[in-house]
Formats: sequence, C-alpha cells, structure tokens
Amino acid sequence: EMLRLRERIVSHLLSSPSAPATSPLPRLLSAAAAAISPNPAGFVVEEYLVDTCGLTRPQALKASPKLSHLNSPANPNAVLAFLAGLGLSGADAAAVVAKDPLFLCAGVERTLVPVVEGLTGLGLSRSEIGGLVSLVHHCFRRRTIVSKLKYYLPLFGSLDNLLRMLKRENHLLSADLDKVVKPNAVFLRDCGLGDCDIAKLCIHGPRMLATNPERVRAMVACAEGIGVPRGSGMFRQALQAVAFLSEEKIAAKVDYLKNTFRWSDAEVSIALRKYPVVLRKSKGSLKRRSEFLISKVGLEPVYIAHRSDILAYSMEGRLRPRYYVIKFLRQNGLLDRDLSLHTAVKMTEKVFVEKLICPHKEAAPHLAEDYAAACKGELPTNFRFT
Repeated sequence: EMLRLRERIVSHLLSSPSAPATSPLPRLLSAAAAAISPNPAGFVVEEYLVDTCGLTRPQALKASPKLSHLNSPANPNAVLAFLAGLGLSGADAAAVVAKDPLFLCAGVERTLVPVVEGLTGLGLSRSEIGGLVSLVHHCFRRRTIVSKLKYYLPLFGSLDNLLRMLKRENHLLSADLDKVVKPNAVFLRDCGLGDCDIAKLCIHGPRMLATNPERVRAMVACAEGIGVPRGSGMFRQALQAVAFLSEEKIAAKVDYLKNTFRWSDAEVSIALRKYPVVLRKSKGSLKRRSEFLISKVGLEPVYIAHRSDILAYSMEGRLRPRYYVIKFLRQNGLLDRDLSLHTAVKMTEKVFVEKLICPHKEAAPHLAEDYAAACKGELPTNFRFT
C-alpha cells in the first residue's frame, strides 16, 4: 500500500509541476504518513530515525534531541514520501536527515511543494531539484530559496556553476539578498568585474558575495594596495588572493617572498602584479620552487619576478619534467631554438608533446617514456639517449 501511495506522489510531482490549489498532494501525503505508521502511540524519535529513516545509531543519537518535540510520525513520513517523490534514494534521504534533522519537521504542502513548483518554474528538472535538496538541505526548507536562485542562476551562468560553489559552501543561500548580496555585486561590477568574473570569484571564495559590504570594500582597497588597479585584467585574481587575509598576513607573505626569491621591493611588486595568487601559495611550496628555479635551473630573481606566473605550475607534474626534457634536448643538440622554461611550461600538455617529444622519436626513442615517468614523480637521474 505504501509503495503505491509513493508511486502516486511521484507521478503527481512529475505530471503537475504547478499544482492547483485543489491539489490532492497533501491528502496523498497524509495517507502515506498514516500507512507507514498507523499507530503512533508508541512513537520514539530515536527508533524512528534508525528504523524508518535509515540513520545509524550514532547519527540518531545526535539528531534526536532536535526532534524531541515530535510525538507522531505523520509529518516526518510525509517528508520522506516527498523526498522519495523527488527521486532521492533511502540513503540520500538518510543523509539529508542526518545533516539537517529539522527537515523532518518541514511543512510539505506549506513549504516544500511550493519550493519545488517555484524551482520547476525556473527551469530545474526533478532530478536537479533532488540534487539541490541533498546539497543545501536546511536552505531548501525556506521558501526564499526560489527568489535567491532566480537571482543567482543568471549571475553564475548555469546551474552547474552555482552547484560547484554550493558544494563548497552555501552561505549565499542564507545571506540577505537585498542588504548584502546585491550591493556587493553592484560594487564589484563598478570595479570592472563582469558577472563571469564574480561567479569565478565566488567559486574560489564562496563567502565573498555574502560578506558585509564594508569588508568587501576593504578587500578591494587591499587588492589595489598590492599594485593591481580596478579594471585591470588581473584584478579578479588580486581580489581572490587578498580576500579574508589580514594586512599583517599579507605583509608577512610579501616579506617571505622577498627573502625566498631574493627580490627587491620593486621586483616583488612586479611579481604580485603579474601573479597575485602567489600570496596564497604555502611557504613550503614557494621554498621548493625557489630552490629549483634559482639553484637548479639557474634563473635570475629578476627574471622570475617578471614571469611570476611560472610559480603557479606544479613542481612534480610540470616544472621539473619539462626542465629535464629541455635540458636533455639541448645537451644532445636536438633543440633548434632558444626555448625558455617559462615558454615550455605554459604550453598545454598536447602542444608540449607534439613540439618537443614527438619530433624526436627516432633520435631519442626513450624520451616519451622518460617524460611520462618524470610526470609521475619517477624522475630518472638522466633521460636516456639510447
């Protein structure tokens, strides 16, 4: 009987995304609730969470205090039927309840169904809505989620972009749209950022738009303070680099860069303008790159400062293997032009292989194999020539 009721609920949700006021859904959900537990007299929350919702005993112990006011399974059953109607498996529903036990108290006909109807009106499919529930759980039981997604979807360009950000953090769904988010978006546009830039900024730093507008203005001033003006091509990266860092931490990292790469004040300023995100690199990774590029490769500090984007690349996956390829080719007279490591590192993998590996298959038959091994960290002392 319960399975038939759930099938009717699913069918209703699929066939009628904009249910009329006389929708039979509430009645179906009530019937489903009654069918699951016709005798709620002995209702025990913890047992219900384990037996019906599928939570583990530790999860149920943690969740049950938040549901101590429940004395009937009627509403939780209706919620579970609703989640099943959106295509969530038992495990998916259990995960939602474990993260947000109060989801079981949400009003199905009062809140959840109108939210589904609103999101369907924005073009989301039933499976996308189900995925959204799994991702944002507590935010889904607020009807404001519809107006927020209506604003965010065009800003982020696609649901996939928005979901990428929400997977990291869902502050944007809790933030005040009119007092916080929109003023921040307007200000960032005034700084020369397009919606695409703002979306990328949020994917890397999800709290940016949800932060107090005064603090966002301070971050912009900080980005300008490291020498990257508003409207410049690197401004988004500069803002991403300084976001939520104190002036003291930025100053300390600048000093570390100067000492590690032997840069003057002028050179560190050039490096920051070229690659602001270097401020986010760990001290360990910067030290390894300095030792390799200056001590091993023999690059001058001023050269690195003017090409600081070289510090963005992986030591193991790109810098070191490509250096050894160039060194090998040069030592064996196979490099017919003056190719810098910076140029080689910036090539895509496909272009690098086509230009520097494939042409030497006969002269250096092991080059491709040695390069592949080097990219996996199995760096040979010398690339083999024969």
